Formats: sequence, C-alpha cells, structure tokens
Amino acid sequence: MLDSSVLLLNAHYMAMRVVSVRRAFTLLFKRDGQEQPVAEIVHVDGGQYVSYNFEDWRQLSQFRKEFEPNSHDWIRTVRFDLCVPRIIRVLTFAKQPRQDVKFNRRNLFARDHNICQYCGKKFSTSDLSLDHVIPRSRGGKSSWENIVCACTRCNVRKGGRTPEEAHMRLVRSPLKPRRNPVVSITLSDHRYSSWKQFLDAAYWDVELTA
Repeated sequence: MLDSSVLLLNAHYMAMRVVSVRRAFTLLFKRDGQEQPVAEIVHVDGGQYVSYNFEDWRQLSQFRKEFEPNSHDWIRTVRFDLCVPRIIRVLTFAKQPRQDVKFNRRNLFARDHNICQYCGKKFSTSDLSLDHVIPRSRGGKSSWENIVCACTRCNVRKGGRTPEEAHMRLVRSPLKPRRNPVVSITLSDHRYSSWKQFLDAAYWDVELTA
C-alpha cells in the first residue's frame, strides 16, 4: 500500500506529478524553516476541496475506520490505522510541471494499452515487442510516431517491411501522448476518481511523471 499512487498538486492546485504513499507521508511530516507544514492532504467531497493536516486526517481516519472501513485503503501503525490519501498539495512553492512526456518503453506500452497494433489483441508485456512502422533499415526513426507495440507473431510476419508491403494495417496511427499515458491507466481505477477534476479539463492537461 505504501507504493500505491498519490496525486501531487502545487500551491495553485495544479497537478505536478504522481508520487507514492510513502513519499506523500514524508512530505506531510516535513516542516519548512519556520516549522510550518510543507504539504497538506486534499480531499474532494461533493465537488468541494477540503484540506487536512496530518492530525486532522488521523482523526478523520478513526471515524472512517468505525463507520466505513471497507470504502478505503488503509495503512496500519502500532497505535492507529490511517486512511490512504489520494491527493496532497505542497504549500511552499508553485513549480510548473515538465511539459514533455518521456519517450520510454513503459510509456509506449501504456499508450498502446498493451495491445498489438497490428492484430488488435491484448498481451502481457513479456509477450510484446516494439516495432518500427517504417523499418530503421529504410530510414525509420525511433519516435512516438514510428514505434508501436507488436506481438511476436505480427512482428515476425511484418519483418523488415512497411505495413503496406506486408499487407497489414495499424489499429490506429501512433501519436505522442499529450500527458503521461500511465496516469490514464490509473484513472480507470475507482480509487483515483478524485483525480479527474484536476486532470480532465484542458487547463490541467499537463504531463505527470510517475
């Protein structure tokens, strides 16, 4: 549970990145030079934002543990149980997030949802490879627009040819994602539904780094 995800907002409630629960609690305990909290928990309740410091959150967790224990994830300590927060906000700076999505294997698999872009079937990561649509031997570049997930069978069938030459068709044209595709997968989990109002609107359409 300490490795599950928490959305980190800056002081202006803009999404910055995704951090682990472990990192979130480190920030909640941290103090600045004036012994003020560095971060607070943000809870979305009926469309309104409610902020909690650690002690207030601990007391709320006691209430939830008694009346709605199955509606939340929990971290157990020696003295009490804590409800896992899903959003925290840093109070000491308003850094803008990076705008570029990292071009790496994990994000390519996430963008394509582990679906072979030739046969349309979903595979485990270990059964997928990355294919250059225009082969490198033909001048194809290693870029978002020229690399797709492909199963072993389709990759072998295509070989060093273009899809047209191999009489194969792409499920969809490969494009660079506007924001981290791993976060899009996380949003399908109901536990992270409170993230959506920070991410769905175009104003919050920024890159997140997991």
